[in-house]
Amino acid sequence: MLSRLLNAKFVPSSTDAGLLVLRIGTGLILFLRHGWEKVSQLTLSNPHFPDPIHIGHSTSWVIAMLADGICSLLIILGVGTRWLSLYGFVNIFVAWALVHHFVFLGKTPGADHGELITLYLSALLALMVAGPGRYSVDAIVPSVPEAQQHEVAHA
Repeated sequence: MLSRLLNAKFVPSSTDAGLLVLRIGTGLILFLRHGWEKVSQLTLSNPHFPDPIHIGHSTSWVIAMLADGICSLLIILGVGTRWLSLYGFVNIFVAWALVHHFVFLGKTPGADHGELITLYLSALLALMVAGPGRYSVDAIVPSVPEAQQHEVAHA
């Protein structure tokens, strides 16, 4: 009885449901906090956006808009989850490294963002490693070899 209580055995266990919650939570929070502000402006230029890798302010803006605004929504649906999680991870890591200078602890300005940034990075890394789970578009769409095998079987 004590083991059942301590291990929360009364809660149904499903890795796929856990990945769904992780995808929805990460994607939705990322979109609402960072993506919506970029997508809602409906512009492909932002001369005041940080340019950490020196490719131009507007190019950096578009890369961030795609990661935070578009990719986050596709991650929620489970479309190209591993690749889009990688894209989002790289985007956020570059911002943390080159704009926020790996600030995580302390009283310096922006230190409060370090915790949120590392949580995003951890969640995106988990999705890259584990994949989208069964409750995703990725799981519904057959891979090319499977589709080719199906066509050969019916030929």
